[in-house]
Amino acid sequence: MPDISDKKQTVKVVIFGEEYPIRGFADPEYILRVADYVDKKMRKIASKSKNKSPDKLAVLTALNIAGELLDIEDQKSSDLSSAEDKARNILELLDSKLPASDTD
Repeated sequence: MPDISDKKQTVKVVIFGEEYPIRGFADPEYILRVADYVDKKMRKIASKSKNKSPDKLAVLTALNIAGELLDIEDQKSSDLSSAEDKARNILELLDSKLPASDTD
């Protein structure tokens, strides 16, 4: 998770051979890590693509990263649903094992 400071700073990053000044509150190391991830993804896609247009490669890279994000969100949702089911099963088991209380 990025470390947020109280002042904006500019970090120069290089993605696919182009330098970009990134201005924000995040820790510079985090910004560099994110840029490195995007650069590596873009280079990997470029190595497999016949189309070498940087704009098209950038869009393909964005789609690839968005797909990864959606897969992670789907997995988190599935994991949460599974955890809720397990908790419900444990509560039902406990309810069935505990003696009924007489409140009459």
